[in-house]
Amino acid sequence: MSVTEIREHFPTFEKELIDDIEAKSEIRSFTAGEQLMRTGQYFKSTMLIVEGLVKVYREDDQGNEFFMYYLQPGQACALSMVCAVKQETSQIMAKAVKDTEVISIPLAYMDEWMGKYKSWYHFVLETYRARFEELLVTIDHIAFRAMDERLEFYLKKHVQTLGSKIIPISHQEIADELNSSREVISRLLKKMEQLGKVKLQRNSIEVIHLS
Repeated sequence: MSVTEIREHFPTFEKELIDDIEAKSEIRSFTAGEQLMRTGQYFKSTMLIVEGLVKVYREDDQGNEFFMYYLQPGQACALSMVCAVKQETSQIMAKAVKDTEVISIPLAYMDEWMGKYKSWYHFVLETYRARFEELLVTIDHIAFRAMDERLEFYLKKHVQTLGSKIIPISHQEIADELNSSREVISRLLKKMEQLGKVKLQRNSIEVIHLS
């Protein structure tokens, strides 16, 4: 990846940091559906997203998924950074939703750059803050909102993230991520369709209007 491309995705990085990234990191590619992180994995590097879309989630003993947040180009996963620095195993999983390209930065440089480059220091802190705020919003909807409100929030989040009102997802996938049943999700979606909020299609949902 060229200096110009790195600067395009991470415009706050100073020139010397970008030069270091180009010299000491590597580009990794993942196809849609491929795992980037697994529970129990040790991290030897951290990853900056440059293309695609990554879903971060947790998985219980039965294999049920709990959606946490998405990572888009220009972002990094705060939880993987914490695990890398503390040399702890991952408690989360991450999967490429689309074909994805990342900059993989070895742990030693990530730590060194915290004291060397102010822009990297602020990027890491902002990454922690942004992901923490996203988790608070997610927890708020899980703890204090009814399932219909959680579903609307979930759909709006996908529209914002994907930049499209057509969400390529099945009722079962939504049920898995919201820890509900397919029957409940299908019933709520059907009600939303009757109210003119969404239009249901085969393996996709078109958002018409959500408050």
